[in-house]
Amino acid sequence: MATKIKLEEVFATIDRMDADGFAAYMADDGVFRFGSQEPVRGRQAVRDHVSGFFGAIKALRHRLGDRWEGDASLVCEGEVTYTLLDGRNVTLPFVDIFRFEGDKISDYLVYVDPAPMAG
Repeated sequence: MATKIKLEEVFATIDRMDADGFAAYMADDGVFRFGSQEPVRGRQAVRDHVSGFFGAIKALRHRLGDRWEGDASLVCEGEVTYTLLDGRNVTLPFVDIFRFEGDKISDYLVYVDPAPMAG
């Protein structure tokens, strides 16, 4: 079963820093985890968490690479470039794992090392 969600649309929403649009992709009780941070559960909590993150950067841009799709899951790899509040650009490799319930994301796990953003 292929997902009904278009990955490019999800990442375009993120790159616009649209927290409401991003949250609309999540299931009501969906889980989002960024790096080693604690998971955030629930559409509104995910929206608030992502909105806070967007407020801590100027911009971001994803470049998607390969992807692997299962029955109700998808894994993709790529690079993300963050423009920080001080104007620096930091590009990091990432791997994201998505699990789906119908046309909503039930789990969105981001594997990235954000340490270079602090330096």
